[in-house]
Amino acid sequence: MMTAVLVLTFLTMLLCAVLQLRAYFDVRRGLLLWSGLCFLGLSISNLLVIADLEMFPTIDFYTWRIGSAAAAMVLLLYGLIWESR
Repeated sequence: MMTAVLVLTFLTMLLCAVLQLRAYFDVRRGLLLWSGLCFLGLSISNLLVIADLEMFPTIDFYTWRIGSAAAAMVLLLYGLIWESR
């Protein structure tokens, strides 16, 4: 059951990223780009959670998971600051 929830969360984040990036290519609004890249980074982080907990339980991906989530948040923060100018 936990695997199903993790996979559905990954797919939802990936869908959000795809939809936001597709909208960015239509209207060229910067905030759509940054939020789409953030969701892409968060989906990578969620994929690493799946790999860490389900596929390779003996290998620790904690640092990679936190690093990718932090990088995604930095992208969104940068986009929010950049677009406010």
